[in-house]
Amino acid sequence: MDLQIPNLRHLRVFLAVCELKSITRASEQIYLSQPAITQAIAKLEKQLETHLFERHSDGMYPTESGILWQKRVTRSLDYLKDSAAELLRDPSLKETLSANVLAQISTTQLKALVAVCDVQNFSIASRNLGVSQSSVHRAARDLEKLLGIALFDKTNTGISSTDAAKTLTKAAKLAFSELRQGMYEIHALQFKDVSTISLGSMPLARTTILPKSILRFGDQHPDVNIKIIEGPYPDLLHHLRHGDIDIVLGALRYPSPADDVIQEELWNPPLSIVCRDGHPLLSLNQVSAEDLEKFAWVVPADGTPTRSAFEAIFDQADCPQPSRIVESSSQILIRELLIGSDRLTLISEHQMEREIELGILKILSYPLEHTRRPIGLCVRKNWLPTITQSHFLSVLREICDQFR
Repeated sequence: MDLQIPNLRHLRVFLAVCELKSITRASEQIYLSQPAITQAIAKLEKQLETHLFERHSDGMYPTESGILWQKRVTRSLDYLKDSAAELLRDPSLKETLSANVLAQISTTQLKALVAVCDVQNFSIASRNLGVSQSSVHRAARDLEKLLGIALFDKTNTGISSTDAAKTLTKAAKLAFSELRQGMYEIHALQFKDVSTISLGSMPLARTTILPKSILRFGDQHPDVNIKIIEGPYPDLLHHLRHGDIDIVLGALRYPSPADDVIQEELWNPPLSIVCRDGHPLLSLNQVSAEDLEKFAWVVPADGTPTRSAFEAIFDQADCPQPSRIVESSSQILIRELLIGSDRLTLISEHQMEREIELGILKILSYPLEHTRRPIGLCVRKNWLPTITQSHFLSVLREICDQFR
């Protein structure tokens, strides 16, 4: 479901009315006419398809939907305020950037900034937004003029985002994510829960925890969409920290990869050496590291926990590393390479559960209890999940309890 981000000025009007419980008093505080405030509230209510206020003799009070929306809007604008405070700490920007300048920024300008920063190209950004390139140029340049700082530098290959642009883009993404959360909550309150859970998944979870969790969760929430993003861990972590996804599921990293995320261990399976049925090593009573070194392998990229465990097998035995390797984390490719050759791989047996059950692949007997890898969740430290998202997390935990 494509949710349109509301006008930031309307959101500030909404918070003023919530605080002062009066359109008249809000008008005096934010220097906006009463009809303009009434119109802004009406547009918000139309967009959200709900009433945000109840009118009483002693003032205006937020409805149940209004209370939910007030919480999310406050958190959203706090991200933007924090980014302004961070920019103001830069001595080179302090003279040009006023503390209250963010109150003048529009949703259109922030959307243009995010789109351009994501792809580092005005033409591609305009196509992604579905607007003309001149509109994106104008919004971005108006934002630069308003802030009094450069957001983009010209390079030989096009443009690059300045540090200030990156700071503001991250805040805008998190602010937009918070508003979407609020819209999901309001829809759920109206028994129209058609929210989307965005989840980054690493290989270890894709064939075990995740499919079972999605099936069980879908039985109870048939209209909720789940968007799975796959990719290298650094990319998923970046998207998580910028609000593009809500959860990363897979192998945990220690120490914690960033101070603005938290990890929760769900499961701790050991790794196994997997090969095809009929592999020559299956006939040996005892397999040594020297035996393993003679064969070609399929292994994940450098820096991953499984690659480190693979290298440790040979380092601990004072044995040379295998020289014939294919680097890949694709389970489809790994499976086909194993079935069609004498290659070996180091992987959790649960990732090849179906092939092992069918007898296509076998687990090679080799002591690897020390390779247990913590599998779990990684979320933003200040993330506030909706009730639906919390239920999905509960299902993930239940499935992992069964695996343990």
